[in-house]
Amino acid sequence: MLLAPALRLNLRRRAAIGREIATRLTERRGIDATPRPLGPLLWVHAASVGEVVSILPVLQALRHRVTVLLTTGTVTSQALLDQRLPQQGLSSDVLHRFAPLDVPSWVDRFLSHWRPDAACFVESELWPNQLAACRTRRIPLMLVNARMSDRSFRLWQCAPRFARCLLQSFTRIQARGDHDAERLKALGVRHVESPGDLKFAASPLPVDQAELDHLGETLAGRPVWLAASTHPGEEALIADVHRQLARIHPDLLTIIAPRHPDRGPALAASLAAPRRAAGQGPPPAGGIWLVDTMGELGLWYRLAPIAFVGRSLLAPGGGQNPLEPARLGCAIAVGPYTGNFSDHIALLRDAGGLVEVPDAPALAQFVSTMLRDPAQRRDLAKHAAASIRRHQDLPAVTAEALLSLLPARPGNAASSHPSGCSASGPS
Repeated sequence: MLLAPALRLNLRRRAAIGREIATRLTERRGIDATPRPLGPLLWVHAASVGEVVSILPVLQALRHRVTVLLTTGTVTSQALLDQRLPQQGLSSDVLHRFAPLDVPSWVDRFLSHWRPDAACFVESELWPNQLAACRTRRIPLMLVNARMSDRSFRLWQCAPRFARCLLQSFTRIQARGDHDAERLKALGVRHVESPGDLKFAASPLPVDQAELDHLGETLAGRPVWLAASTHPGEEALIADVHRQLARIHPDLLTIIAPRHPDRGPALAASLAAPRRAAGQGPPPAGGIWLVDTMGELGLWYRLAPIAFVGRSLLAPGGGQNPLEPARLGCAIAVGPYTGNFSDHIALLRDAGGLVEVPDAPALAQFVSTMLRDPAQRRDLAKHAAASIRRHQDLPAVTAEALLSLLPARPGNAASSHPSGCSASGPS
């Protein structure tokens, strides 16, 4: 088969540019010398940072009850877990590995080595060969916080039989909201639970208190706002917004935190901005500061009382998680393209805790209003924080649902699922 050699070559190329860890490439092929832990093992797959953040409260609820093999697919997720697992006391309960790519022989090696008793996929991770291999081995499956974006729904509608076959692999499906649940049912899933979105139950982003104190003193008295999780093209618009605002607020500091920190060097050059990852501090009197570091978003949301959440100003966008700044007292704005987080946006907007802006000039007006009117800014932040104080018991509910799959029970056998899925299609 020509696919596997091509994928091995691609993995080496990705490692060369920092998108994979060279010393751990064998994990992507299902090869791992790490011994399987004794006792029941729950395999949880979370694609990247957003999914990891969603599932961490569930892992807390599973602590000391089952060993979790947590797989992810990105370097950034691994860096986040290096921080969060020790912080949350999960190092002895959760083993992180990189997920095998969806090649049948690689998936088979992975499952033969780890022999999970049940498996959990987070949000929208639907890999045909992984699911087929689990069905063959009669491993009970659960889809947690299931998400079905506009684009994914349209793609799956083009292959309805395949979608139905794939989704019926799961013993249980918990959708993150009613909108996602209805789309899953439209694709042929008979039973979908809709207990709520795990992102509502996430803990506030962590922070280095010493660094927060230091930067808080450094920036005291200065007008500051944050453009968080920005994507290509948005940074240039943010720079335009900064130039407009600086005429009114001459000491303004605009902090830009790109969603992918590896874009930092190129962005710093194009924006002529100091770069935190290079040890360059904030501008001494106004300007733009590029903060291209991992795991510090909690710091920036605490330092900046006004936050724009990116991947939302330019089509097709999709948005990023607005609940993180809501928990930390920010006045929040987003652009018009937030389809991946429509439920979150609606909740915050309807509660008076978020403003949607159609374009960069409207964003400039929003930031200027918030800078001039601290009382209005505090009200916006207060409404946002109050609107998400719900579903606090959801991680425990989800943990119990996962534990109910251990060990495999009658009715979870592979024969109870359709077995004719082709190992190709949208994912």
